[in-house]
Amino acid sequence: MDEKIIIGLIGTGAVAQIAHIPFWKKIPEVELLAVCDKNKTKAQLIAEKFKIPYYFSDVEELFKLEPVQVIDICVPTRSHMELTVEALSAGKHVIVEKPMARNFQEAERMVQAAEKNDKKLMVAMNVRFRNDARILKTFAQSGELGDLFYFKSGWLRAREKLVTHGWFMNKEIAGGGVFMDLGIQLLDLGLWLMGNVTADSVKATTFNKISHYEVEDTAFAFIRLNNGAILNIEVSWTLPSLEDFFNTSIFGTHGTAILNPLRIHKELHGNLVNVTPAQEESPKDLYKKSYQNELLHFVRALQNKETLISTGKEHLERMRIIDAIYQSAKTGREVILG
Repeated sequence: MDEKIIIGLIGTGAVAQIAHIPFWKKIPEVELLAVCDKNKTKAQLIAEKFKIPYYFSDVEELFKLEPVQVIDICVPTRSHMELTVEALSAGKHVIVEKPMARNFQEAERMVQAAEKNDKKLMVAMNVRFRNDARILKTFAQSGELGDLFYFKSGWLRAREKLVTHGWFMNKEIAGGGVFMDLGIQLLDLGLWLMGNVTADSVKATTFNKISHYEVEDTAFAFIRLNNGAILNIEVSWTLPSLEDFFNTSIFGTHGTAILNPLRIHKELHGNLVNVTPAQEESPKDLYKKSYQNELLHFVRALQNKETLISTGKEHLERMRIIDAIYQSAKTGREVILG
């Protein structure tokens, strides 16, 4: 039987309390030993609520806790690079919430630290760990849809759900607005489905017509990949609608696949045939289980039972494209990537 993997978690915000902590507690091969938050009272309350043995307000104390093998970083984006580099340098593996960093330069330093210390670095991108997304990946990777040439995805949230307080609206802390929040997940999904190819050019437009904050509340990006394929992404926090809209389509020369709900049509004998596998999970369950799936994958990778995906190195290309998206939006011009 494998020894338990010991986790230390930094940050006690919503994603930690709703997703990371509850799902770490459900994985038998894991022990969540410690939690850290700069607000020690909050760290204590969370530790007591979830029965976590240790709590700290100083990350150095957490890093010195010898049994801890993995640091899970769930703090605002501004602190991702510093904490990741420190944790890796302390000999810990790291899983860090999306977005990986505020820009390519910060992400590159994180990857360099992982390589220097020979430790695993994973970026938590839960959308690609949805069970329906994994099915779509299987079809895309097998070649059953033919040559994939167009990916279109939108995540448009109802305006009434816009959170106007906190660090999400602060560019210096978050690095950007809705594209850093929602768009980066769709960008990751598209590149992953396309086989992690690189981008040749980016044209983007952003708006903050509704929120009037310093970060964008709506963004559109058109990305040309080096294999000739196109990614078309649209995201918004301020859609004038009563409900959210999340949809993804990927088109190949021999078929089409759509998410939410999952539908796969494949060309057979000159006709498009519905070959969608049976699936009984609700949209809510797909979303919740995506977090459990990503954490479990990281555990399996640490046990050498699976090859780690969503690595820090893989996400350098995502951050390079993100930088180009904001540059294009600022200048109004297409950005050519070398």
